[in-house]
Amino acid sequence: MRCPYCNADNPAGSTHCIWCGRSLTEPSVEGTVTLLFTDIEGWTPLAQRLGDQRAHRVLRDHDRILRERVAGHGGRAVKHMGDSLMAVFPSATRALHCAVDIQKAFADYSQEHPETPIKVRIGVNSGESIQDGSDYFGKAVTMAARIAEKARGGQILVSKVVHDLAGSVAEVEFKHVGSKKLKGIPGSQRLYEVVW
Repeated sequence: MRCPYCNADNPAGSTHCIWCGRSLTEPSVEGTVTLLFTDIEGWTPLAQRLGDQRAHRVLRDHDRILRERVAGHGGRAVKHMGDSLMAVFPSATRALHCAVDIQKAFADYSQEHPETPIKVRIGVNSGESIQDGSDYFGKAVTMAARIAEKARGGQILVSKVVHDLAGSVAEVEFKHVGSKKLKGIPGSQRLYEVVW
């Protein structure tokens, strides 16, 4: 049985995840959701420099940090794609707090491991999406992925929707970074950086 929060495999009949401890019987996130995408900046050259064994260990550390932070903020890891993650949250505020926590965790990791620093780009968007099993599809998903592509390592970029939904509640500082053209999305989109 796959955990809907951290995506770990569990023995059949389990009621709680053996990895993150969350209930395996809670309902999944549906309706309007907030999507968070991450991607390691410069992963391919770093992996080539480290070699397969060390790169695999670094990627395991990366995945562990992401799983712990996502589950800790009430989100669910939807899928890992190499050095990237797609996660879903029931609120924009939870996703923003998770994004800040992720960046702080990787900043700490990079200080402790200066030979293998991890700088993650994060993009966040909210909207209606189509849920198919444990995966999500639609424009809101595509926008979150494209916003992450615009970020630099160590940066969190969010859509105007996220800014407007969580702006006064999330207790984070936003900085407008302008309107950007996102691949495959018509028009320009206003983006905001979360200052952490």
